[in-house]
Amino acid sequence: MSKGLGQWKNTLQPAQIADGMNAANDNARRLAEDAEILFNLNRFPSALSLAILSIEESGKISILRELALAQNGNQVKESWKAYRSHTKKNVMWLFPHLASSGANKLEEFKSLFGEKAEHPLLLDNLKQIGFYTDCLGKAHWSIPVEIVDKENTENILNIAKLMCKDTTYSTKEIELWVKHIKPAWKGPMDAMKIALNNWFNEMVKEGIISEGQYSFKDFVD
Repeated sequence: MSKGLGQWKNTLQPAQIADGMNAANDNARRLAEDAEILFNLNRFPSALSLAILSIEESGKISILRELALAQNGNQVKESWKAYRSHTKKNVMWLFPHLASSGANKLEEFKSLFGEKAEHPLLLDNLKQIGFYTDCLGKAHWSIPVEIVDKENTENILNIAKLMCKDTTYSTKEIELWVKHIKPAWKGPMDAMKIALNNWFNEMVKEGIISEGQYSFKDFVD
C-alpha cells in the first residue's frame, strides 16, 4: 500500500463529517445486504460476521458526531481511536433489544457505554468465531460451521438492518449539531439535555427531521 494512503487523524469540516457518515451508512447497508444473501444460502458463519461488520460501520456515525464536537487535540485523537476500534464501533448493537424491552429514556441506555460493558467484546468475539477456526478453552477446536446457527445469525442480521438508516446526512445538520451540542459537550447532563432538545427543535424547524411516533423531548428528559 502506498505511504500516501496513511490514516487521517485530524479535524474535519462539517461537510466532511456528513460525507463520512453517509459513506458509513451506505457501506453498512451493502454489508447487511451481502450478509442477507449469504444467510439465504445457509452460509450462516459468513453471514453472521458480515452482519457484525455492518453494525460496526453503522457505529462510525455516532463517532463522527463526536469528532465534530472535539474541543482539543486529545478529543480528536480519542475520536479517531474509537473510529478504528471494533469494540467502540459496536456498542450500540444492544440498543434495539433494550428498546424492545421497554427502555424509552436516554439515561436507560447509559449502560451501553460503560467502561466495564462486556457486550462490545462479545460481539467482536462472535465475528471472529464466524470467520476463523481457533483453539479455545481446553484445547477445543472452534469451527465456524459447527458453532454458528441460523437463529443467532438471523437475530444479528436483523439488528444490522435496523441500524442502517434510510436517510442522507447533510452539512446543515452537522452545523446545527455543532452549534447546539458543542458548548454543552462533556458538561453536566442537564445542560446536555437542553442542548439536545434545542438541536432537535431547530432540525424540525429547518425541515431536516420530523417528530416520530415518540416525543424526542420525552426521550431525552
